[in-house]
Amino acid sequence: MIWLFLLSSLLVAYALVGWPLLLGVVARLSGRPVRRQFVPRNVTVVIAVHNGERYLADKLDSVFALNYPVDRMNVMVVSDGSTDAPESIAASYPKVRLLRVPKGGKCRALNAAFQQATGEILFLTDVRQVLHADCLRHLVSCFADPTVGVVSGELRIRQGTTSGSQNVGLYWRLETWIRDQLSLVDSMFGATGPVYAIRRELAVPVPEEILLDDMYLPLSAFFRGYRLVMAPEAIAWDVPTSVQTEFQRKVRTLAGNYQLFRHYPRLLVPVANRMWFHFMSYKVARLALPWLLIAVFVSSFFLPAPWNFILVAVQLAAWLVAALDGSIGESSPLKKLSSPARTFFTMMVAAVLALRIFFVDPRSLWIVTSAKKETTL
Repeated sequence: MIWLFLLSSLLVAYALVGWPLLLGVVARLSGRPVRRQFVPRNVTVVIAVHNGERYLADKLDSVFALNYPVDRMNVMVVSDGSTDAPESIAASYPKVRLLRVPKGGKCRALNAAFQQATGEILFLTDVRQVLHADCLRHLVSCFADPTVGVVSGELRIRQGTTSGSQNVGLYWRLETWIRDQLSLVDSMFGATGPVYAIRRELAVPVPEEILLDDMYLPLSAFFRGYRLVMAPEAIAWDVPTSVQTEFQRKVRTLAGNYQLFRHYPRLLVPVANRMWFHFMSYKVARLALPWLLIAVFVSSFFLPAPWNFILVAVQLAAWLVAALDGSIGESSPLKKLSSPARTFFTMMVAAVLALRIFFVDPRSLWIVTSAKKETTL
């Protein structure tokens, strides 16, 4: 049990601290910058929407405000069986092509768009996030590098008013940093769903049950030898969300990783995945982390006294602080400890509940993100 404690503790420390530090060093010493040059290309902008009435007008306004030649853009809104008014909103924009499909989920909507898209580049973006004016220029400029198949923009979360939403924003900034470093080394393992572009010839049909189209599509290009890279200047703005909303999203995304293991078993094979070491240290380690923490806790009881009492007490105190966060006022100094602890604990529970993917219809894990509409940058 002592060896179990030591091994589990080392793996937890490696996943949370060791690997990110190692990744940063590798990216700095042997990074492969992307060759960029802006050359206007024909782009099909694809916006899949289901009941996005409150966001669509702002979204389309940001699309047509892009610093990109309008004659090179073909904007397509795919209504996935919407029952509110996005179709009438889309129809009010003369340069928008509206495609109606029966409700079947985002993947079916994307597949319908791919069949009718004509642009050399597909720009996939969600309805809620508004785009920075230079977003598309930065994405397209990366395709001057022939090794690049997918370019992801950066999703920036506006400043939240509660400590919970602020910690979610901090978590996302850390995730973005990791993706930046992976992009420098070679490739990420997907893209930022609300803002990414892909060469049209690489856009394969996506199985309708897939939860992570923004990983399934890019990974298809990755296994054809292309790089999946970041363009941090290609910015989309999103509104802050609560820890509860992020929890639901995290359950879906972590569950989607299990799907990808089945569709892309090469991810787990060293000779078939040129980023295997980083994939195991990142994606697989994230799924294993809650179980490693349980192993640390259980094995702590078997350590020699007084270390067993000390370490068990410290772990119980950390989880208790996380559990009490909801009852701690925003002005309390303890909030600076309880809120990050609650966010971390929430992510660990999400990783456990992601196993639901093996027992339920995957599409039941989709949730509609609840967020307040914002129109200013």
